[in-house]
Amino acid sequence: MRILLIFLLSLCYVCSAQAFQSNLQAVQIYTDDQLLDLIKENKHLSQVVLDECQLVQDIEARAIKASMPSYQFLWGDMLAYGVCVKKDISLGLHYMKLAADQGLAEGLEQMGRYYHIGKFMQIDIDKAIVYLKTAASLNNLAAQMRLAKIYQKGYGSPLDYPALYSQLHHAVTDDKKLHKEISLLLKELATKMPEKVVIAAKRTDYTN
Repeated sequence: MRILLIFLLSLCYVCSAQAFQSNLQAVQIYTDDQLLDLIKENKHLSQVVLDECQLVQDIEARAIKASMPSYQFLWGDMLAYGVCVKKDISLGLHYMKLAADQGLAEGLEQMGRYYHIGKFMQIDIDKAIVYLKTAASLNNLAAQMRLAKIYQKGYGSPLDYPALYSQLHHAVTDDKKLHKEISLLLKELATKMPEKVVIAAKRTDYTN
């Protein structure tokens, strides 16, 4: 009887171990499109945590060895905020910048935002504008709106106002609060340009 009990307990242990291993293997690495959607919704870090940090090595490999901008952005954020890895702000910013340099709109917007508000670094409005302008040209609405607020305060070149006005004018959103905020930004931006320039900006589509 005792031998049978030991056998059954051992069998249960093996089954539990196999089930645990199966759960570990069940978490698949994100496709590029899946990760980009998570980043756009700002759910990328929470997803890594929900996956119990099982994909850290895969994420690191895709960021460092494969140089995939979406994974560079994710890896940079993980390092900067200490999510599933030891916190390293400088290295995190390095990978965020690599993602931005490869043209990832969310990376460009984040770098511009950080330079604008002084997150992890000193405020540098000129650098913020450079990053945000590029992100805005890639239809990143957050960058477009932040850039409009920067222009409101007298920064940037008036030569850039028509392009941003056009981008915001053609922006699409089903968020009523966001729609109202865009309308106010457009109204303010219009006061900085001649009427004929505003009319031309409405007709010209600067979006990709």
